[in-house]
Amino acid sequence: MKKTKDWFKDRGYPHFSNKTPRSKRIRIKHYVSDQNKVSRHSFLPLIFKEIKQRRYKESNFENEIKRSHKKLKDGRIISNVKIRKILYATHIDAHIYSYYAQEILTPKYEEYINKSPLLSGAITAYRQIRSDDNLKFKNNVHFAKDVFEEIRRRENCVSLVLDIENFFPTLNHQMLKLAWAKILKKKTLPKDHFNVFKSATRFSYVKLNDLKTKKGHFDEKELSKHKKTGTHTFFEKIEHLLDSSITIYKNQNKNNRKQLIGIPQGLPISALLANIYMLSFDEAIINVLSIKNDVFYRRYSDDIIVLCKENQIKLVKDYIIKEIEKLELKISLEKTEKTLFKIHKNRLQSFRITNSGALRENLPLNYLGFEFYGYQTLIKSKNLANFYREMKQTVKRKHKRVESIKEKYLLDEAPLYKRKLYRLFTFKGVKARQLPAKRTIYKNGQPITKSFWRKFRGNYLKYAYKASEELEAPEIKRQVKNHWKILQKTILKYDFSNSNQTLSE
Repeated sequence: MKKTKDWFKDRGYPHFSNKTPRSKRIRIKHYVSDQNKVSRHSFLPLIFKEIKQRRYKESNFENEIKRSHKKLKDGRIISNVKIRKILYATHIDAHIYSYYAQEILTPKYEEYINKSPLLSGAITAYRQIRSDDNLKFKNNVHFAKDVFEEIRRRENCVSLVLDIENFFPTLNHQMLKLAWAKILKKKTLPKDHFNVFKSATRFSYVKLNDLKTKKGHFDEKELSKHKKTGTHTFFEKIEHLLDSSITIYKNQNKNNRKQLIGIPQGLPISALLANIYMLSFDEAIINVLSIKNDVFYRRYSDDIIVLCKENQIKLVKDYIIKEIEKLELKISLEKTEKTLFKIHKNRLQSFRITNSGALRENLPLNYLGFEFYGYQTLIKSKNLANFYREMKQTVKRKHKRVESIKEKYLLDEAPLYKRKLYRLFTFKGVKARQLPAKRTIYKNGQPITKSFWRKFRGNYLKYAYKASEELEAPEIKRQVKNHWKILQKTILKYDFSNSNQTLSE
C-alpha cells in the first residue's frame, strides 16, 4: 500500500533562507507545530518566475478553425504561449505551509467532504484518493477513465468542459478566510492560521531574473561562495537583500472594489486553499445539478467537466456561471468545449458542438491529457508532440556538447553516449530503477563528494504504456510505436562518430 504524502520535503533550490536537510526534520517539526511560534513567524519574500508553455491548438481565424501556435484576439494575431506564474517560498516558510496543509487542513477538509460520497468523488485534484484495489493512489489516468466510462454508460450525452479564468490570482481573500474558518469549525481563524493566511494573501516577492547576473544585480559568484560555507542562499543575511538595489514587489492584484485578491500559485498550501475556496460551489453543483438533474460532475482544480442530456446544456451552463460568479470568478467562454456523444455507424462517436450549434464529426473530448472519441482513446496530440520535441532538442544539445569537446581537444570525431537518451526516450527506460549519482557538498569550505542511489521512476513511454493498459486502449501504444525509429533518425542527422551504430543496437 502506498504511503500518504509526507509534509517534510528537502527542497534543493537556493532562496533567502538556508536549506533544511532531512537531518533537521525533528527540530523543524517542533517549530512548525508550535502555534505560538507560527503566529509570530515572519514570512520572507517569495521568488517569482515564469514558465512558458508552447501550445499548438485549435484557433478561430475569421471563422476558419485551424491548429496553430497563434490565435486571433481583438483583431490581432498573438502567440498561443501559456505563461504560468510560479512563486515559491523559503525553505522554512515552505515547511510551515506544507505542515499546515498536510497535517492540519487536509484531514479537516477530507472529513468534511467525505460526508457526501458524491461530493468527495467530484473533487479530484490535489488529493490522495485510493484506487479501487486500495494499493495505490489515483492519478489523472484514473480520473479520465471515470469520465470516459460514464460517457459509455450514458451513450447519448453531452460533455461540457469549462475552465475558470485566471483562477489563483483572482481568489477573494475574505471568502477564502471564511471558507478556511468553516473547515476548522471556527467563526474566525486562530492566530497561527491567520498569520499563514496573511502570508499567502499579502505576499511580497522578488523576480528570479533580478537575481541573475545577466539580467539583474546579483553576482552568481557570490552564490557559489555561500555554498562553499554551507549556506545555500542568495544572500548571507536577509538584511543584505533589504539593503540591495533589488526591487521587492508586493501583491497588487485588485478587484473592481480596489480590494487585494489572489494567492500565489506554487506554495505547498496553494492547491488545498483553492479546493477549500471552491467548496460552496462544489456543494451547489452536487445538490442542484447532480442530485436533482442527474448531471455527472467532476472538478480538477480549475477544470470543470459535466455530462448531461442535450436538452440540459443551457440549464447546466447557466447554473455553473451563476454559481461561479458568487465566488467572484469567471468561466472562460473561449475555452468552453461542448462535445456530443451518440451512436453513429454502429459505434459511440464524438461530435464537437460549435458556437453556432453545428456539429463537427469525430472531434474528440479533450480531458486530462487524453482525446476521447467514444470508440477510441488517444494521448493528446500536443503532449505527444512535446515528447518528440524534447527528444530532438536533447539530441541537439548533445551534438553541441560533442562539437565543443572536438574543438577543445582538437579531435576529428567524438562519440555520442546513448545510454541516457535510451533511458529517457525509448522502451529501455520504462522500468523504474536505482541509478548511481554524486553530490558535492561543502563543509568548512572544503568540498565533499558523496555517492548515493537516485530513484528513476520511468520515462514518458512508461506513462503511455500504463495509460494504454488502464484505459484499455491499445491504440495508445500504437501512437508511440515509432519512437525508436524517430530517435535513430534524429541521431543520424548529426555527425557523431558512432551514429551509424545506433540502428543496429
